[in-house]
Amino acid sequence: MGSLQIIQSVPATQIESSCWYALHTRSRHEKRVASELEQKGISSFLPLVTQMRKWSDRRMKVDLPLFSCYVFVNITKSPETRVSVLRTPGVLTIVGGNHLASPIPDREIEQIQTILERKVPFSAHPFLEVGQRVRIRGGALDGLEGVLSRFKGHDQLVVSVQTIQRSLSVTLGGYDVEPVGPTKRTLYV
Repeated sequence: MGSLQIIQSVPATQIESSCWYALHTRSRHEKRVASELEQKGISSFLPLVTQMRKWSDRRMKVDLPLFSCYVFVNITKSPETRVSVLRTPGVLTIVGGNHLASPIPDREIEQIQTILERKVPFSAHPFLEVGQRVRIRGGALDGLEGVLSRFKGHDQLVVSVQTIQRSLSVTLGGYDVEPVGPTKRTLYV
């Protein structure tokens, strides 16, 4: 005969899963914030990139935050945890709209961790959104401006004639593009 087991059910409100969140920190406080959070027993992730820095008297390799002014934390939504995180010296806020923290999908954090763990060469890349105005840099279409679009998994540059409400698109594979506006960093599509 089998034995009887008593399984105690826990109300769903008491089971809290943790999510990743981005913390906006004071400038150059990322390492201190990550360290303080770990001392509090709060899981944090600070992606670092090693760069060679040159001073007048020496050159050194230094570890710098990949995303300046941001540290990621894996916490529950409990008010106590949020308060503990927000009271950490150097933390300005938990990132999110309308004063609400916006969770980051686990997959996005895992992808960054994988790239760093496997020591794959990478570089920081400005964030581009479909619908943003961009300019092609170099090649036969140097200087051409349009709106970034995506069709069947391929990035496209849409050039429009507003007066007649007609457009054409060029596939961006192999072209360098940059955002049009105040940011002037080169992007590779």
